[in-house]
Amino acid sequence: MTARAASRWPKGSTALATFVVVSIALLFVFAPARRAAEAKTAVSFAMPLPDRVPPGVVLRVGDPVTRWVFEHNGWDKKLPFRIEWAEITGGPDVTEAFHAGVLDVGFGASVPPIHAVWMGIPVRIVGFREYADRARRQAYVFGIAPKANITTLADLRGKRIAFSPSQVQAQVVIETLKAVGIRREDVTLVELPSSIGGDVYSNALASGAIDAAPIRDDLVAQRYIRDFGARGARILKHPAFRDDGGSIYVPETVLADAGKTAALRVFVRYWGLAQAWISSHPEDLARGYFAGKRGLPIADARVMAAYNSGFSVPRRWGEAIAYQQAAVDTLGPETKHPRLDATTLFDRRFESIAGDGAASAQGRQP
Repeated sequence: MTARAASRWPKGSTALATFVVVSIALLFVFAPARRAAEAKTAVSFAMPLPDRVPPGVVLRVGDPVTRWVFEHNGWDKKLPFRIEWAEITGGPDVTEAFHAGVLDVGFGASVPPIHAVWMGIPVRIVGFREYADRARRQAYVFGIAPKANITTLADLRGKRIAFSPSQVQAQVVIETLKAVGIRREDVTLVELPSSIGGDVYSNALASGAIDAAPIRDDLVAQRYIRDFGARGARILKHPAFRDDGGSIYVPETVLADAGKTAALRVFVRYWGLAQAWISSHPEDLARGYFAGKRGLPIADARVMAAYNSGFSVPRRWGEAIAYQQAAVDTLGPETKHPRLDATTLFDRRFESIAGDGAASAQGRQP
């Protein structure tokens, strides 16, 4: 769920977004056929990455924050290929765009790449980031409805909880229930994607449609308390488990294209640099992107910039793979999907590239 005002970028992605929304039903209908088609474009992950970008290559990327950083620093003009930026964020929208064949690179938390594979779209993670101080930070908290009579997480028993199987919020819910000893059958999970627009979870909580929901610990949580705290709304932290990982990931069909893969190799390095640049320039991000492009008041923009900074980009993916495996093992049994080996979610040819870009940091070109 994204706290944002209307974008001030040109609305060139309107038709694209409409097409993506229409494709949601087709995603489930044609998933088996897509699996067969994908099998014909197998990628040899033992082969080295191509290093020559041929003329005319275009990467279609859905990552608005990265877009602003690239354009602000002029990096997009230094690339040996062209980027078509799409205003597509959130796991469900990225999956739909991959299915429709209108996006090459998406950004998401732990669950969207897993869910894409479960939906018959083989994808690979090519860049990974995590909180630098992940032992102390949480990306999500539980919003509690004003009249839910919930003061501790143990009070979730018997309550209605928002649940989005294709997003990291689902993992937060299931891991929380396990941590406090509440069985799945002792709660009502209300399927409600957080990406369908606006502060949908906050509004559902305020209206009493649900009793609890995992919401982002950024402006969403602050606005929820600001608007409904006087009526009894509250925030509760979830137990100590990780919810901070984020990745850029691509359909395997993109990796079957040598030209796009070579371009992706360059892009991933700049993406790593962008994560480090953001962490060292939070005020620039607040003023330029969240206030300038998204139209937020500067105080709110600073909240969002703080939430979107302070990341590290590892050069080795051992812990990232373990993190993704935990998500698979948490959600698979609950959503009746098969177990995956999380190693198969990563293209390890890219393992050190984003980290190398981040290490070159402080706004310098890699």
